[in-house]
Amino acid sequence: MCGIVGIVSQEPVNQLIYDSLLLLQHRGQDAAGIATNSNDTFSMYKANGLVRDVFRTRNMRSLPGNSGIGHVRYPTAGSASSEEEAQPFYVNAPFGITFAHNGNLTNWEQLKIEMFHKDRRHINTSSDSEVLLNVLAHEIQEATTGYSLDPDALFRAVTVLHKRVRGAYAAVAQIAGYGLLAFRDPFGIRPLCIGFSETAKGIEYMVASESVALEGLGFRFLRDVKPGEAIFIDNDGKLYNQQCAENPTLNPCAFEFVYFARPDSVIDGASVYATRLKMGEYLAEKIKREFKSGDIDVVMPIPDSSRPATIQLALKLNIEYREGFIKNRYIGRTFIMPGQAVRKRSVRQKLNAIASEFKGKSVLLVDDSIVRGTTSQEIVQMAREAGAKRVIFASAAPPVRYPNVYGIDMPTRNELIAYGRTEEEVCREMTADALVYQDLDALKKSISDVNPLIRNFEASCFDGHYITGDISRDYLDKVESARNNAKPAGEETVRTQLSLGFANVE
Repeated sequence: MCGIVGIVSQEPVNQLIYDSLLLLQHRGQDAAGIATNSNDTFSMYKANGLVRDVFRTRNMRSLPGNSGIGHVRYPTAGSASSEEEAQPFYVNAPFGITFAHNGNLTNWEQLKIEMFHKDRRHINTSSDSEVLLNVLAHEIQEATTGYSLDPDALFRAVTVLHKRVRGAYAAVAQIAGYGLLAFRDPFGIRPLCIGFSETAKGIEYMVASESVALEGLGFRFLRDVKPGEAIFIDNDGKLYNQQCAENPTLNPCAFEFVYFARPDSVIDGASVYATRLKMGEYLAEKIKREFKSGDIDVVMPIPDSSRPATIQLALKLNIEYREGFIKNRYIGRTFIMPGQAVRKRSVRQKLNAIASEFKGKSVLLVDDSIVRGTTSQEIVQMAREAGAKRVIFASAAPPVRYPNVYGIDMPTRNELIAYGRTEEEVCREMTADALVYQDLDALKKSISDVNPLIRNFEASCFDGHYITGDISRDYLDKVESARNNAKPAGEETVRTQLSLGFANVE
């Protein structure tokens, strides 16, 4: 998962992009980069690390220009954390293009071969984002005649790109001398929105992964970029848009609402905060069915993303809500930390239990989801050590049983605690006294209740259904093998390989 931003302004954009990346930092802590354009010349700086650590005053001064793009990254599917794979990427032909991408291409290896043998383009890294950039560059070159570029040619290029590329992608590209291009995959898996700001010098536009980045910089939210749509903003600030995909459909990633997106964002017309409140309501209904009155003394969230669901759940159950864990905000999100051993060590550094809130109580702990189970196992143990007489664990999301191939780092079966296990077996593995998962239908209703126009979802990590239609068991085995081969020697895994089939995987 990554965060992207693009801005066309009447003033220098380096500070605006920096500030927007801070607002999108939750989407990636591995690397950050900014590329700007001034007088048809690109300037770029990128490196591994948090935004605040990557950029110094000297770096910001070296990024002149009134338009630019930015990116925060965390690597997926075992990819390397090298600075060479930090974004934005750049190609010098045609015209000169800088590029940033959020998502994951499922046919990038095939495209890389095509790039070399057919399109005569060299891919320098193992990043699917560089492949996507080169597909775009090649199709722009094919769509143009002479030395000029117009919006129609760009839209023709994106149309062909949609036909060649499979997977999830939201992207921004800056074309030297012309303007900013943004587009979203035909399934609308990864989020992308656009906003504007009216100034004395004219209208400024901003494209970003989440609306919180727009609002935090004083831009007014205009709308979400539609699935399959391309938007072009020229250097004079004129906006063009066109649908470039055949039969596009909206299938937002359900995990964006569960965990990744900030609660103050609105994605595809649905408030993330409101959907999390709904998740708490539906989870409360299930708990009412499975537990008797008096079985639970207190309800506690695992901070921070589960808090809205937990508060609403406690209200619906009429059970006392308490904060039992205090979070160290200077520790990164354990879910997106590379390496199982690193994640496990970080849990106790990240959370500390208030013993007085646990002692002698039957505690219901609520988390947004359970993926690898590392955090959950440690938290249950911490609750017991703090004096809880009974620990019930609830997840606001259904069991994560299948790999995600669309840009979220849960790609292998043996890393998922729920893969090949019943809920009772997961409960025993976590050493909890009881475990309650959200039902998948309830999760979907939590989102569609907030925006009834969202009828379909990308929820493959829960149900094994891959909407792009190109994911086979062999594909998943290949991804898993590549990831396992990329692990450092001695890194622990959750458990050994199992041989369970996949739902709806051909």
